[in-house]
Amino acid sequence: MVEPYGYSQRPSKVIYDRDNSVFANSKPRDFDWEKIFSDATWFHFTGITPALSDGLIETCEVALTEAKKRGITVSCDLNYRARLWSKEKARKVMTSLMKNTDVLFANEEDSESVFGIKAEDTNVSDGRLSVEGYRDVATRLMATFDLKAVAISLRESVNANFNRWSASLLTGGEFMVSTKYDINIIDRVGGGDAFAAGLIFGLDNSWEPRKALEFGVAASCLKHTIKGDFNIVSRDEVEKLLGGNTSGRVVR
Repeated sequence: MVEPYGYSQRPSKVIYDRDNSVFANSKPRDFDWEKIFSDATWFHFTGITPALSDGLIETCEVALTEAKKRGITVSCDLNYRARLWSKEKARKVMTSLMKNTDVLFANEEDSESVFGIKAEDTNVSDGRLSVEGYRDVATRLMATFDLKAVAISLRESVNANFNRWSASLLTGGEFMVSTKYDINIIDRVGGGDAFAAGLIFGLDNSWEPRKALEFGVAASCLKHTIKGDFNIVSRDEVEKLLGGNTSGRVVR
């Protein structure tokens, strides 16, 4: 949970309370993989899951093996959380899981913390980002883990309630950067998940990569205006934003 919510120069603080939860204590045998993957085309997991327990490390390994055995695309959002595990353990575990991963979502902090791959000329504390630095990070991640695509979010944090938000995508030998949005934030938690969901939706429906990237970033932009973890906007609302409707005027 987030307590308290940040504002201006005061950051939000996340409290984790997952020890001995049903999910944290689960094992591979608790899941019916045949049923889970029967109609699936895409499987997504994040670095938070294996950070919760050794049993979930094993569960992730089995899930990825079962997905790849069925020809299912696998994506991962690194989501490194220092309060859940060390950089050393994260690197060991996530390096192993990358063997069965096709699409990787990351940011400059996570790629450095987990894999030691740093974006040059970038400092998230003062909001300084380098597109070329991100291109280099994506290229190195793709080469290291033989990935099909690498998506990196570009967040310029002016303060806790105002960010500039965009993302990059490397796939098929092409590196692209999305539209940038200036966002007055209600709640940024879940913004990365909304981006991943939007991009996955587009790629899984065989959209052109740039169209999928723009959809994911626009969906995430709207999520920042909604309190809570979940993005409750419709596809139509996302497409209206993509079409240039940024006024926020009341719809009657």
